[in-house]
Amino acid sequence: MNEIENLKKLYEKLKKQIEQRLQEFTAKKNANEIEILKEFVFCTLTPQSKAKVCWQAVENLFNNKVYVNPTEENIKKFLKGVRFPNNKAEFVANNLRKIKEDHFDFKKFVNSSTPSQQKRMFLVKNFKGIGMKEASHFLRNTGHFDLAILDRHILRNLLELGVIEKVPESLSAKNYLAIEEKMKDFSNQIGIPFAHLDMLLWAKEAGEVFK
Repeated sequence: MNEIENLKKLYEKLKKQIEQRLQEFTAKKNANEIEILKEFVFCTLTPQSKAKVCWQAVENLFNNKVYVNPTEENIKKFLKGVRFPNNKAEFVANNLRKIKEDHFDFKKFVNSSTPSQQKRMFLVKNFKGIGMKEASHFLRNTGHFDLAILDRHILRNLLELGVIEKVPESLSAKNYLAIEEKMKDFSNQIGIPFAHLDMLLWAKEAGEVFK
């Protein structure tokens, strides 16, 4: 059985779980500002770190209302197990302060009719520690399903499936968009919806459907 057939078999097994998770992401648009902000902080913490560890850190940060007075020192205390805690504490503190100072309304932002691609570029240009992958992750987790989250797990799987010829050492915005388009084409070819494929490849590596 080849890689694509194995993937389709796994999809049949995980399809209901993936659909349920995507419904939860869609519902997140109707969540309050704090719940949406938690997703943004989560996606800032996730690079090269375990998702569940990052989500626990976010829960601890918000349960202790650190977002009210966000300093790097206060934030870092809650980043146990998160890789690069110094940098990420700085990113989160800066972003939370900017959101407060600019009166930025995340709920209005995620619910606006602005195309996902434009929202992604806005996040990349305006917030620290937010690249194409992190912005795509946040938008996916708030109901935007036309963007790829190209982390190392996804890229490795795309290589194994023959979608890309090599895993790039670094991803420029141009390269990111090019691989995203290849992934969309592959999704159409094998008949697995794009948003489902993203979660499926992640689950294939992680062993479960999470965030």
